[in-house]
Amino acid sequence: MTVIYPSPIFGPIHSRRLGVSLGINLLPGDGKCCSFDCIYCECGFNHDFVPHQKMPTREEVRQALEAQLIKMQQEGPTPDVFTFAGNGEPTLHPHFPEIIDDTLALRDRYFPNAKVSVLTNATQILRQSVFDALCKVDNNICKLDTISADYINLIDRPNANYDVEKIIEKLKEFGDRCIIQTMFLKGEHEGKSVDNTGETFVQPWLKVVNEIQPREVMIYTIDRETPARQLKKAEPKVLDTIGQAVEQLGIPCKVAY
Repeated sequence: MTVIYPSPIFGPIHSRRLGVSLGINLLPGDGKCCSFDCIYCECGFNHDFVPHQKMPTREEVRQALEAQLIKMQQEGPTPDVFTFAGNGEPTLHPHFPEIIDDTLALRDRYFPNAKVSVLTNATQILRQSVFDALCKVDNNICKLDTISADYINLIDRPNANYDVEKIIEKLKEFGDRCIIQTMFLKGEHEGKSVDNTGETFVQPWLKVVNEIQPREVMIYTIDRETPARQLKKAEPKVLDTIGQAVEQLGIPCKVAY
C-alpha cells in the first residue's frame, strides 16, 4: 500500500533503523514532492500523487512540533529521534535551514537526549545553506544508491540536473558528519535489471564510500509495496556480505533486511 504521510508531524512510529521516531514532514500532506522519483518509493510515483496543498510554513512546523512534544512529555512515549522524512525530499522546503534551527532548540528544551535525523537524497547539498544545516543535525543520512549515472537514471530517476560526481565530492566535505544510506535490490524495471548487489556495482561503491569516510553506512532493501511491480528484496546473506565489506574499511555498517 502506498504511504502518504500527514504534515507537518506524524507518528511516533518505530523505525527499523532509528528507534522511536517522531516524523517531521515538511512537504504537503496530500501528495508527494521530491527531486527523485525512485521506482521503490513507498510514497509511489510522483505523477500519481501530485499535491494540491502547500508546504507547511516554518511557524506551522514549529507550533505543531512543540504541541506534539508537550503531549509526549505528558503521555509518552519518549522519542529516540526526530526524523525529517515524509512525502519526498525535506531539503526542498525553502526554509529548511531555519526549521532545523527551530527543531534543535525545541529538542533541547523538551527531549535533550533525542537525536535529530534527516533522511535526504542529497540532491540539494550543493546549496551551501542546506549543507550547513545538515552539518548541525545528529544524523545526516544521505542517499547514495550507486555511483553509476545510468543506474541512477533507471532507479532514482532525478527530475532535475543531477551530477553524481559533484554530489560525491560534496559528500566528502561532510566526512564523519554524514551517514551514507544505500538501497540494495534485485528484479527488473522496464525490461532492465535493477540488481545492484553484484561486484560491478558494489566495488566502485565501496571505493567511493571509503573516500567519503562517513561516520556510518546504512544498507537496506525494500520493505513495503513499491510502485514498480517487478522489484525484489536483496537476500539477507547478500546484505550481510556487503555490510562486512564496509566494516573491513573500518566504517561501521548497519544492515536492515
